[in-house]
Amino acid sequence: MDWEEGRESENVEDRRGMPGGPIMMTGGIGTLIVIVLALVFGIDPQALLGPPGGMQPPGAQQPGAGQAGPGPAGAEDELKHFVRRILADTEDVWRAQFRQMDKQYRDPHLVLFSGQVDSACGFASAAVGPFYCPPDERVYLDLSFFEQMRQQFHVNGDFADAYVIAHEVGHHVQNLLGISEQVSRARNRVSEREYNQLSVRLELQADFLAGMWAHHAQMMRHYLNEQDIETAIRAATAIGDDRLQKQSRGYVVPDSFTHGTSAQRVRWFTRGLKSGNLADGDTFNTDDL
Repeated sequence: MDWEEGRESENVEDRRGMPGGPIMMTGGIGTLIVIVLALVFGIDPQALLGPPGGMQPPGAQQPGAGQAGPGPAGAEDELKHFVRRILADTEDVWRAQFRQMDKQYRDPHLVLFSGQVDSACGFASAAVGPFYCPPDERVYLDLSFFEQMRQQFHVNGDFADAYVIAHEVGHHVQNLLGISEQVSRARNRVSEREYNQLSVRLELQADFLAGMWAHHAQMMRHYLNEQDIETAIRAATAIGDDRLQKQSRGYVVPDSFTHGTSAQRVRWFTRGLKSGNLADGDTFNTDDL
């Protein structure tokens, strides 16, 4: 992925090294990295962090042993430039797409943090992975997550990292279009199983939007090749609910899925990549997930 050329976004806040506040997560459902990868693409922070009225998660380990620390300063500086470049590309693509809908796109901010962070959705540790917080319209990212992807799941490549960012920005797009709010409102009206199904559809749509971004970014920049696409597909495969449950439990419980299977995530990302058309990404009105 030839990402070095082009502008860098000004909407990146660097809070690394700043105190983030208390951690409000306890318990455990497996290894830390499994939790990180299980929650990465489109985490619902309110559900995970447990504010009033939020759904409590099965639990997550406290950060500590086994959690990758920050890499060398030079490597992290390069990653920061990478993040700013990819975020700028998402801004360019979604501004243009919203103009076509006669809407105005509000750029999200992306917050870099280390260890833990305070957001409008509550306090979070790096254990929850990258996440988007609708109330403050910010994506939160600990750069050590990318190294964890490489070490634990052997998912290498710049475009796999770009996919992570694009997926979270996809949740911002859903927020601006009112889709996230509709799903949130359903939480108290449906069963846990039904809400999990809605969550899966929300996550798969964010995968589609990540693919849609890549479609239009490629038309604008011509910086992707087949190997880049393959790295994103490997990332989507690695974080399917079925794959992660099999690794952590030894068996799968489909009714508890909240993000979609590996095959579903790959299918919707690929559909967005090939289509580039928002109308093809309605995961809520189809039986073919």
